[in-house]
Amino acid sequence: MGYAVGMAKKLPDKLSDQIRLLLDECGQTRYRIAKSTGIDEGSLAKFYNGHRGLSMDALDRLAVYLGMRVTLETSKRKGRN
Repeated sequence: MGYAVGMAKKLPDKLSDQIRLLLDECGQTRYRIAKSTGIDEGSLAKFYNGHRGLSMDALDRLAVYLGMRVTLETSKRKGRN
């Protein structure tokens, strides 16, 4: 699972939306995902429905479960080196 450069389908810009999309596409129930990741099923449901966020730890566990690699990039601000 995952998206390679040049694939027709483009991932959303927001990380939370990307995770929701991949949760949809993984074919597993939220119950199974919760059990596999150790994330509370209610918290996962609230995240999935956009009613609350998840901790960085929970997002990291979801990313690992979904086969994602999350990287943060910093951009240089104009006038700063």
